[in-house]
Amino acid sequence: MVTTDLAAATEHYLDLIGRADEYGAVDLVLGLIDEGVPAEDALLRVVAAGQRRVGELWASNEWTVAREHGATAVSERVVAAVSGRVRPAATRGRVAVACADGEYHALPARIMAEVLRLRGWRVDFLGASVPGPHLITHLHQTGPDVVALGCTLATRLPRAHATISACQAVGVPVLAGGAGFGADGRYARLLGADAWAPSADAAADRLAAGLPSFPAAHDGAAAARLGGEEYAYLARHRAELLSRVMDRLGDDTGEDLGHIADYLIAAMYVHDPALFTGFVTWTCQVLAARNVPAESVVRGLRALHDVLTDCPDTRLVLDEGVAAACADQRAETRV
Repeated sequence: MVTTDLAAATEHYLDLIGRADEYGAVDLVLGLIDEGVPAEDALLRVVAAGQRRVGELWASNEWTVAREHGATAVSERVVAAVSGRVRPAATRGRVAVACADGEYHALPARIMAEVLRLRGWRVDFLGASVPGPHLITHLHQTGPDVVALGCTLATRLPRAHATISACQAVGVPVLAGGAGFGADGRYARLLGADAWAPSADAAADRLAAGLPSFPAAHDGAAAARLGGEEYAYLARHRAELLSRVMDRLGDDTGEDLGHIADYLIAAMYVHDPALFTGFVTWTCQVLAARNVPAESVVRGLRALHDVLTDCPDTRLVLDEGVAAACADQRAETRV
């Protein structure tokens, strides 16, 4: 029986990737496997767990973006090393694993691909930001049993929806996964995915049990309302709107405003203000860790509100965003 302390191993792993020590991180994880730790546990309980801490440390401003990116690059190397060390025979069907078009956070999908391989699936890992038409061409050429589609950022949901529909149109079901589909998979269900899984091992369990799992609960009426006139206007005029807001604010907050606009557009696509207010709250907390007051977010939201005179529903969502930012500001003041 293996008694390795994986929590302690994860802390060691975090220290190694935080120092961009590729050889040390690879040796640690392969060493765990040599000691008898299942490769799946090494991937999920050490590598993936370490990466979650990386995100938390960046959000709290304890790690720089460069250190975060360096750590992620090391983890990609580690996952590749595990794939090279443990090569189970394919005993199940074939899965195409891809990230939604525009989604560049590929490591979670890569880890899922390796877990599926370990469970006996033949896996085509297609990487980050796979354009829908190219994915469909791959499906025609290889004939997988299912597509596993990753989406980390909710801003990619409209493209993910197009991909899901295209895959199903050629007869291939889609298993959705990743934070972009919502913590409970609500957007995967709304976009019509055949199934959703919150983690790599849950995805493997779901595939082993067979697809699909969503249709009985699928909200066809809600799906029919996806998008709409205001969403189309926002998506088409994003750059122009941001330029007008920047002129009003007269400061250098373009990157943050761009993210805010993208989440606003995504929220209007799925008609869920909570998607937007959740991002606003998270943004305020990330900025607070960098000594930037939530008032800067409020100013940006109000400027967007002022220029969107022909979008009444969007202005209501922005009002909710302002309320969320102000609530976070009050909480910050009390602290």
